This record gives sequence, C-alpha cells and structure tokens, in this order.
Amino acid sequence: MKIDRRSFAIYAITKHGIHIAQRLLKNLNDADLYVSEKLRAGVPEGTVSRPLPLPMGPFLAETFTAYDCHIFIISVGAVVRMIAPLIKDKKVDPAVICLDDDARFAICVLSGHVGRGNAFTSRVAQAVDAQPVITTASDVRGTLTVDILGRDLGWELDDPDRNVTRGCAAVVNAAPVAFVQESGEPDWWPQDKPLPEGVTYATSLDQVDPVRFEMLLVATDRNFYNTHPDHWKTAVIYRPKSLVLGLGCDKDAAPDMVERGVMSLLATHGLSLKSVKAIATIDKKKDEPAFLALAERYRWPMHIFPAEELDVVPGIENPSETVKRYVGSRGVAEPAALLVAGAHKLLLPKQSYTEPAAGRSMTLAVARIPFPKRKTEGVK
Repeated sequence: MKIDRRSFAIYAITKHGIHIAQRLLKNLNDADLYVSEKLRAGVPEGTVSRPLPLPMGPFLAETFTAYDCHIFIISVGAVVRMIAPLIKDKKVDPAVICLDDDARFAICVLSGHVGRGNAFTSRVAQAVDAQPVITTASDVRGTLTVDILGRDLGWELDDPDRNVTRGCAAVVNAAPVAFVQESGEPDWWPQDKPLPEGVTYATSLDQVDPVRFEMLLVATDRNFYNTHPDHWKTAVIYRPKSLVLGLGCDKDAAPDMVERGVMSLLATHGLSLKSVKAIATIDKKKDEPAFLALAERYRWPMHIFPAEELDVVPGIENPSETVKRYVGSRGVAEPAALLVAGAHKLLLPKQSYTEPAAGRSMTLAVARIPFPKRKTEGVK
C-alpha cells in the first residue's frame, strides 16, 4: 500500500478512542483516521476512516514513514513494542504520541525534537484538553534545544552528528556555554527573555576564549576550521541562510563549470554553501542555462534585475566600463548581490573563475544579509 506523505495518522481501537479521534480530526488538518474493522461500523456518519488491520505490527511497517506524526489512542507499552522494530534514527523517525482512552494525557514517545514530537504533543493535548507529557530535558527546563536551534528560522546544522549530544548535555547541565552569533536572525531565543543559566552571548569568535567554555554554539556562514581550530573542536555549528550570491558569466557557460566555480570560490574564501539563501543576476541572464541549473539543483530562488537598476547601486567595488558597454551596467554580480541582501558593503567582491579549455568564465560576488543584533550583553 502506497500512502503519500501526510502530517498525522490517528489509530483508534476502542469506542472511546473513536470519539477522541473525532475531536482530534476537528483540530488537526491533514490527518487520516485508522479504525479496526470490528469498530468501523460505529464510526459516526460524516467521519472518514480507513481500515486498521489487526495485529497492527505489519501494517505499521507500511505507514510508519508515510506520516510526520503518529497518534495512538493506545497504551504506551503496547505502542513501544509495536514501533520498536521500526525505529532507525532520530534524523528520520517520525513523531509518536500516545493518548490514554480517557484523553487525560498526551505523551510524547518518540522524536520530540528533530521530529517535532514535542510541538505536536502540545497541539494534540490542546485539541482534546489533555495534559501534555514531555520528558525532553531541554524543553522541561526551558533551555536551549541544541539539536533544532534556529530550525524555524531556516538554520541548518553543519554536521548533525558532530558535538550535538555534548552540546545538549552541556546546556541541560548549565555548564559554561557560549552562543556565538556571527550571522543570522536574532530571534533564536526570545528577545525579552534572559538567556538560560550558563549561556553567554557573543557576536564574534574573536571575543571568546574557548578554554573558558565547555561548548560553543556558533551561528555563522564562515568555515573556521583553519582560522579558529581551538574553537572548532568544541563547536556545534549552525548555518543561517545569510549569503546572497551575485553571478555573471559568458553566454552559454557550461553549467558544471559554473557550479564548480561557485563551490571553489566559496571554499577558497571560507564561506559555507549551506548558508546560501539566493542567487542574483541581470535580466539579460534570466535564461542562462548554468544559472537555471544552479537554482533548480540547490533550490535557490533567482532574483533578476534590469541593467539600469544595477548600474546605480552604491557599493560596487569593481566597476567596469567594458561590462557596461555589453550589458548596460558597470557591474552585474556585485550590485545584484547587494540588492538582494539589502547590504551596503560586499562580503566578497567580484571573483572570476574559469578552467583550462573551457572557453568561458564566470564571476561571483557575495553579500551577507544584515541582521539586527540581539540586545543581550556580550562576553564579560
């Protein structure tokens, strides 16, 4: 049986469970209700249900990865035994929630953070007026959720398997932790709420002595392995979407050459591909195959500007009258990046790239999106 990916699966095996499921369906969009054949006749008219074969184990093997969240109106013990063979990794496992047959408690059983189980549990509890039961230490203590910090802002962990568990433990235990924010939105923690116990805030790695802290949580678009090796050792690294790539190229430049050029220039200048938010160029290049291929492959929006708009952008560091004669603007990559980022200064001025026998070249400039700084005090 093939099921298109959906948000919620609800499983009911008792009469009370069916009534609870009805309440859930009224409050949760994109949900499927599964009811055992014996009880389907008792499903109220107007409530759509799907057959639930018993025993459930083999059926769950088919549905487990088809939903973001599974809601069982079944005892925790029974559910744990059924899902145990299906659990693989917290990065891919769906959320699992159990409700008792009186809807008194909504219990998050699996994937509280990465799978959004804790957030789903709160929604489920609110829908049926139950008590949410969440046991993840960082949520219970109201501190930073290291493994999903900034996720709602589009941030990405540079390496989900590196230092994350250590970072979680340090934060939960209120050990000395520095949050270093070199880029990205300031709302990773409520602006009007004090930072958790043990957490210190800084805006640059250069402000932080790594010896003083058990762990560093670093939001940056820079690769600092070579520049700050001592910081890197104990860092959990977040990649905000903070970079805009301005692009130019000769007509019909090979897409694979342009892609290699982007990768090479970013790596050479210590910038992370994971922090790229968008690409930008002149309208004359809106149909350039290399740029369209980049946008599609990396799911980057491509912004297009007319020459007259690019030509008057302040901050062009490498104006060219030759370029203006051909395209009508003194620059392409530099002003396009500045416009989309809303920046006044380039992070990386125009760089050129080509390859032997390519017969074509490309240019790249990078601008960093300016974000307001948090009002929190820096390192003392």
